Amino acid sequence: MKEQIYEIEDIKEFELSHIFECGQCFRWEKEDDGSYTGVIKSGVLNVRKENGKIIFHGIFDGSIKDIVNDYFDFDTDYKKIKDTLSKVDINLKKSIEYGYGIRILHQDLEETIISFIISANNNIPRIKGIINRMSKKCGKKIDFLGKEYYLFPEISELSKLSVKDLRELGLGFRDKRIYDTIRKILNKEIDLENLKKIDDTDLVREELLKLDGVGPKVADCIMLFSLKKYDVFPIDVWVRRVMNELYIKNEDETKVSKNAIDKLSKEKFGALRGLAQQYLFYFRREN
Repeated sequence: MKEQIYEIEDIKEFELSHIFECGQCFRWEKEDDGSYTGVIKSGVLNVRKENGKIIFHGIFDGSIKDIVNDYFDFDTDYKKIKDTLSKVDINLKKSIEYGYGIRILHQDLEETIISFIISANNNIPRIKGIINRMSKKCGKKIDFLGKEYYLFPEISELSKLSVKDLRELGLGFRDKRIYDTIRKILNKEIDLENLKKIDDTDLVREELLKLDGVGPKVADCIMLFSLKKYDVFPIDVWVRRVMNELYIKNEDETKVSKNAIDKLSKEKFGALRGLAQQYLFYFRREN
């Protein structure tokens, strides 16, 4: 592995806090200087803005340029997406103006599956803690900028952990689910490489739902944050709240069904509803 630096001109479609604090990732931390350091599948990366540039400083086996361009999805035209979604209505326009720098990260599929099973009925600090402990126990150690980091383990490494081992990492009721899911992936009961090639979102969801601990919301998160399926709409308490406040207006938001929200999101936001969800979610949670 070698340290590398890659720089691009600053763009409006890239804001550190918007990207790393919008709920899509769990291994990025803000540094004292305002930069963010994250552990991604292939190495460790620090990102900062300075003198009109975005500076990526990392340690990887491969080309940092290729890794960054793929991870931050620089081939997708976010300006065009924002222009399209801003025309839907004033509510979405305001949300986009607030979270203008959001980009959906193209995260590793195995890591995203395990991470979002851990995320179910959990809070961000606890999710991060579990993933970090799991990585430290089984992942490869990387020394970078005077600190130790641990890559997310390969499924083959995770398969060596017993249910008891997983429980001791703090997984709680998720221990058996993670254990079973690891084996289904390892035994190719669900073929992740094939999954990446399937265009039909419903077929991909069907496959993901075969994994223990993956329900509809977790499946949609996996598809949005790893498989670039922008036509999904993960629904949690914040999304239900904002959709009810802005569009449905039921006096008791707990009575608003996920099916009603899903149907409305399809009608309003179409094939870009996953991106619309991120802008709405971030705006509502931060305000």
